[in-house]
Parts: sequence; structure tokens; C-alpha cells
Amino acid sequence: MNKLNSAVKVLVVDDQPLIVEELCEFLESSGFRCVPCESSQQALKRFSEDSEIGLVLCDLHMPGMDGIELVQALQKIAGRQRVFESIMLTGRSDKQDVIKALRAGIADYYQKPINLDELLEGLQRQEVALQERRKDLQLGNLNQKLQFLSETIDDLYQDLDKVRRSPPGPDAEEASTQEAGQVEMPAIFHQLSPRQLDVARLVGKGQTNYQIACELGITENTVKLYVSQVLRLTHMHNRTQLALALAPNNATMRQRVTAH
Repeated sequence: MNKLNSAVKVLVVDDQPLIVEELCEFLESSGFRCVPCESSQQALKRFSEDSEIGLVLCDLHMPGMDGIELVQALQKIAGRQRVFESIMLTGRSDKQDVIKALRAGIADYYQKPINLDELLEGLQRQEVALQERRKDLQLGNLNQKLQFLSETIDDLYQDLDKVRRSPPGPDAEEASTQEAGQVEMPAIFHQLSPRQLDVARLVGKGQTNYQIACELGITENTVKLYVSQVLRLTHMHNRTQLALALAPNNATMRQRVTAH
């Protein structure tokens, strides 16, 4: 490993100060930044205060809160918005302790006396795993935001559609008759979605797919898809028939092409 500092800090926890000192000195010489702790309570405090801590290296058997209980407490602090990987150090080879640690979400364990080179390789592997988990967390948060945005846009379109479909008042009717080029939508178009209506109206104005795409901020292929959907839903044969049905000041022709 090069001497450049890792982007992740390592929380080193052991009730024996000499072990903490030795581990921190070795890891820092290998490029990691360490946060030394000599008790679980101190580790909880440092973890809460420092969001750069992403790797936890702790002893299994400590007075008060043992290593497994410490990791579980850290998981509660982290919640769903923060991830970390943990490695357990133990002076015993008790299989039940190992099983319990793995079930608690601890990624790996090493038995004392520790082979420092093997431990370093293990930390490097967990750092890679941590980066992947952080990417997944960021993608999950982004997907939630996109989902919220999508639902908000759908709500806006539904509200807009309600306004479009609601009967206009006397003043609105009078104003609409004075607007040049305003087209009254035939009943056959009432089944269309707001976006389909937008595309249909622009077709009625004689705009090309390229012009419609520019005005609505979508691609030409998307415009073609919407035109195809409108033709299918209104049972019209082609784009020309659709344009005639929506052409301004052509009520007679609209009645003819929609009365089938």
C-alpha cells in the first residue's frame, strides 16, 4: 500500500493501551488514519463525533461492553444514512464467539497474536467493500429523490389535468372565445393524458416532431411515441387526420373526422 493517506479513518479499540498504540503506529505507517480508543464508551463517543470513521478494529473481550455489543451499538448510531465495516480481534479461538460476531455483521476476525501484514490486507479488503456500500447508499438516496420528484411531477400533471377538465365559468368562456387559434378539444381526446394532449395540440398547430420536441423538452423519438399513442387511443389513421381534428377554426372538419 502506498503512503498516501486513506480516505477512511480506522477506529482502533482495545482495553490494553499498548496494543492500541502498536496497531495505530503500524496502520498509520501504512497509510491509514487511526482514531485510538481504550474503551467501548470512548469508541462510541469518537464514532458519533467523526463521520470519517468507516472501519472499526476492536477487541472482542473488553470489560463492560464487549466488541460484539460495541459494533451493534455503533450500527444503531449509524442508522441507515451511514455505513462502516468492522473487524474483530480475539485472544481465543472460541467458535461460538466467531459465529456470534459474524451474525452481528462483523466482516472478519483475527486471532491474537496478530499477523500485522495479514491484518493490513484485511483492512484494505474491507475498505474496498466499504466504498461499494457507500456507492449503494448514495444510489439508494438518489433513487428515493428521483422517486419523490417523479411522484411530484405526476401530482402536478394530475392537478393540471383536473383544471383543464373542469367546466369553465362564464368569464372564462367569454375570454376563451376571444383568444385567436384556441381549439375546443373534441370529446374523443378527453381520455388522453396531459402529455399526450400537449403533443396532440402541437400536431394540430402543424408543428413537426422536431419543433414539438424542442417546445416540450423531450426527444423526437419520444414525440413519435406519443403521436402513435394518440392515434391509437383516438382511432385515427394518420397524423394528417389528427391535425385536421384539432385544427383551429375548422369545426366542421373536426366533427367529420371524429364522428366514427
